[in-house]
Amino acid sequence: MRQTLMDFAIKICGTTTRDDALYALEAGADYIGFILYSKSPRCISPLALAQLMDKTEELDCAVGVFVNTPAQDLSTIAHDCNLCAVQLHGDEQPDDYAQLEYPIWRAVKLRDQHCLPPADEWPDRTLVVDADVPGHYGGTGQSADWTAAAQLASQRSVMLAGGLTPDNVGDAIRTVLPFGVDVASGTETHPGHKDRLKTKQFIEHARRAASEMTKT
Repeated sequence: MRQTLMDFAIKICGTTTRDDALYALEAGADYIGFILYSKSPRCISPLALAQLMDKTEELDCAVGVFVNTPAQDLSTIAHDCNLCAVQLHGDEQPDDYAQLEYPIWRAVKLRDQHCLPPADEWPDRTLVVDADVPGHYGGTGQSADWTAAAQLASQRSVMLAGGLTPDNVGDAIRTVLPFGVDVASGTETHPGHKDRLKTKQFIEHARRAASEMTKT
């Protein structure tokens, strides 16, 4: 699957402050991810996110990350927070979200070469490949199975997540050939607070590797 540099997407996730969001955009991020799951150490409340968005006209690329939020509640939050897409990271069933009026990114895990939930249950959706860590929905800092992710990326639109850092993102992109990458812990000082140098380096290294993809 060939990508162009302009097509390649970088999402800085687990953001909780306006300053961190604006810095990531200035550094070259395409999407800013906000986790709307109360049990996450990177959680931001819907009210706090709506207030942040109301003060940030530049932020038209916010992705909300949800875990088992009912579709109607999710739709209300997405509207109030001016989200451009929603990422489902729990045990959501496709029929329950079929009428959602927002692009859906479906988080999946790869176990023994199998996609969980099955990719064909979510046709035409972007798949966010995360690490398979039992008992966790994400945010573990563990790496996904890059070999299995590469097989999936040859067939579907895949954004690679799970344990990415400035040091390994280039190798990850060259191995998997995803359409984009998604990082949270790899750009933090501590959960929910971004390290500007790590954020800048992550984006630079990802862009460099993505540019190599266009030359092969």
